Amino acid sequence: MFQHFKVLILLIPFLFFNCKKEAISKHRKPNVLFILVDDLGYHDLAVTGSTFYETPNINKLATQSTQFMQGYAASRVCSPSRASILTGKFTARHGITDWIGAKTGENWRKRNRFDKMLPANYVQSLAKEEVTIAETFQKNNYTTFFAGKWHLGNKGSYPEDHGFDINKGGYHRGGPSAGFFAPFNNPKLKDNQKGENLTIRLAKETAEFIHQQKDSTFFAFLSFYAVHAPIQTTETKWNKYRDKAERLGIANSGFKMERVLPVRQVQDNPIYAGLVATVDDAVGIVLKALKDNNLDKNTIVVFTSDNGGVASGDNYATSNLPLRGGKGYQWEGGIRAPFFMKVPWLKNKVNALDFPVISTDFYPTLLDLANIPLQPEQHKDGISLKPLLEGKEIDNNRPLFWHYPHYGNQGGEPSSIIQQNGWKLIHYWEDNRQELYRLPSTEHDKLNVSQKHPTIVKQLSSTLFSWLKEVNAKYPKKDKTFDSIQHHKRRLNIKNNKWKSLEKNRLKVLSKDFKPNENWWKSKITKD
Repeated sequence: MFQHFKVLILLIPFLFFNCKKEAISKHRKPNVLFILVDDLGYHDLAVTGSTFYETPNINKLATQSTQFMQGYAASRVCSPSRASILTGKFTARHGITDWIGAKTGENWRKRNRFDKMLPANYVQSLAKEEVTIAETFQKNNYTTFFAGKWHLGNKGSYPEDHGFDINKGGYHRGGPSAGFFAPFNNPKLKDNQKGENLTIRLAKETAEFIHQQKDSTFFAFLSFYAVHAPIQTTETKWNKYRDKAERLGIANSGFKMERVLPVRQVQDNPIYAGLVATVDDAVGIVLKALKDNNLDKNTIVVFTSDNGGVASGDNYATSNLPLRGGKGYQWEGGIRAPFFMKVPWLKNKVNALDFPVISTDFYPTLLDLANIPLQPEQHKDGISLKPLLEGKEIDNNRPLFWHYPHYGNQGGEPSSIIQQNGWKLIHYWEDNRQELYRLPSTEHDKLNVSQKHPTIVKQLSSTLFSWLKEVNAKYPKKDKTFDSIQHHKRRLNIKNNKWKSLEKNRLKVLSKDFKPNENWWKSKITKD
């Protein structure tokens, strides 16, 4: 009997500790891991329909998450979209309507684009007055962490100036200036070993932060520079996907002419596939860190992209079909994005929802899930998706707005968009023409039905213009020096020469003897 009593005495502290630990875990605020991929298209994942790219770690995350099948980025390009995630406001409201660094007004003529309009001016950095989602979590005793691409202003407007305690790699540049392999030439990220992969490094920095903060509460924002140009990969990954492209059958042609530029029609670029695969490897690293530190059951995980995949311009890297267009475009391919939210403790989790949501919704949703009071005066253009995640219903009539008074590098046109009640109206500022589409549509922005539904066009136009006036939106102006002859010459050159060049380069990248340079973009340099 004494032996039994002795065992009981020894077990009491253990039982007390575990009961206390369980009680703490039940009442402890959840951690947040926000994963943002740059320029990742809606169909760039196996889980969203790609048969070429392989993304097992992201696929697994998606199956554990609620997948919003009508998830939208707040802009067709990066900086505006990122500002909207952080502020909960649509682009015309916070004023960053183009990627920071793009030319405006009369400076646009220096691009020799010979366009009809001069793009509107826009805010060049995230305003100090904005209370970002990071600042709100910070004020609620969260340790905040940022890794990767920022592109929301220069010195004085870096992550650490907007609520992030730690910043690894975020500064004014929108792409990896020295490529995806070290040395990185990044003032906010010290180099380790030469040849180190930037995407993997950012994941490891995030994983280390998670380990260090395992006993506290954190908000971690992992913002990959990938899969933005320049697209680069290792020789091993290139070989894998080149061989896969050959097995699947290499199409005779890979591009089709859109209104301004050719658009990629097939997913068969082995360099880009390798870049996507590395992002997947990196996601695996951070998810493993959560599990290894017993945080996977108490951490909300968000996965999304800042705009559609690059089908034109930059590296013409991917195809978004059956969605039309891609990054920079006003159609679905430019603004639809993967949109996953994993909330581990929800019992009535919905696996997939066909409900239109947008990246301004992340701010209020994450606050709501963390039981932090909402900030309606800040995240004015977002709603909490918590009821949807719990299997409940919410009002589906709200309008979504996009405003892009600029010309995209990828072929997009100055336009504004309203989407409401399954209809999408696009207003073009060059000539005030309008397109109306029914969503979700198998035609994917190819069947303009504006002539058949004039009443709907009128109603949506009225709502759109009223909203633009309310937020004091800026507009492009007619270029009085517009030269129609030069404009036509440029378009003709694109159609006759650029298109052929793209087709030739596509086959070159798929050839067995392809070699970008001696060290494969520095990936083979491993010694100092």
